[in-house]
Amino acid sequence: MARDNPRWGYTRIRGALHNPGFDIGRNTIKRVLFENEMDPASLRRTTWSAFLKVHWGAIAATDFLSVGAVAWRGLARYLVHFVIDLKNRKVVVAGIFRSPDGEWVTQLARSFTDPECGLLMNARFLIHDRDPLFTEAFEIVLASSGVRPIKLPAQSPNLNAYAERFVRSNKRARG
Repeated sequence: MARDNPRWGYTRIRGALHNPGFDIGRNTIKRVLFENEMDPASLRRTTWSAFLKVHWGAIAATDFLSVGAVAWRGLARYLVHFVIDLKNRKVVVAGIFRSPDGEWVTQLARSFTDPECGLLMNARFLIHDRDPLFTEAFEIVLASSGVRPIKLPAQSPNLNAYAERFVRSNKRARG
């Protein structure tokens, strides 16, 4: 139980064992964990893969994809902002803009979190990288609607692997 639920302490484990009828003391649980080289809950860490497994249905990721288009002035670069639901890998294009700024991305966050038809209706976490377009206002809008923004550490594309794979697949498809 402690390995599967790293944030559970002795009391929480005791309560879970009490449900099916086992009455075991906290010190017994402490001793068993110690004998199996398990740290107390305050020292146990959740790995990234364990976090994803536990919250799989409630996590979305977002990123930008750069595309080129031929315009009347020549080649123009556009940024495509997309959101991907990690559970079913469904990708939704949130917006396309030639020169986005923080205000534009914050407005997209407001539409993401619309309680009736927003992209993040079922999400509790939104993973994003450290792009400067993800401003503090963007995170405040998400947090105020109950979606916890998770800003990934610098230079860690593996932590947002599904979004990065979507970007890579699109770049490869365009040649």
